[in-house]
Amino acid sequence: MPTLARVKERAEEQSTSMTPDQQGMIRMLANDLHRLNQSVMKAVDAGVSVEIVRSARHHGGDGNWGDLLIPVIVAGRS
Repeated sequence: MPTLARVKERAEEQSTSMTPDQQGMIRMLANDLHRLNQSVMKAVDAGVSVEIVRSARHHGGDGNWGDLLIPVIVAGRS
């Protein structure tokens, strides 16, 4: 799956103008997203449908924001 495999590379490409601390946080986020994607695939393989939806938006107070996510799970057919 090329799209999933490139999460880390895309994040690093997008972070070239960031501070080292910001780049480290982006790498951590990319790693966490990669693990999330792997978990979603495992859940689907186990027989459930998974949708990730935005539950809220976090605002940092200085113009930066981030989407907060929750899974919507539908049990599969046995």
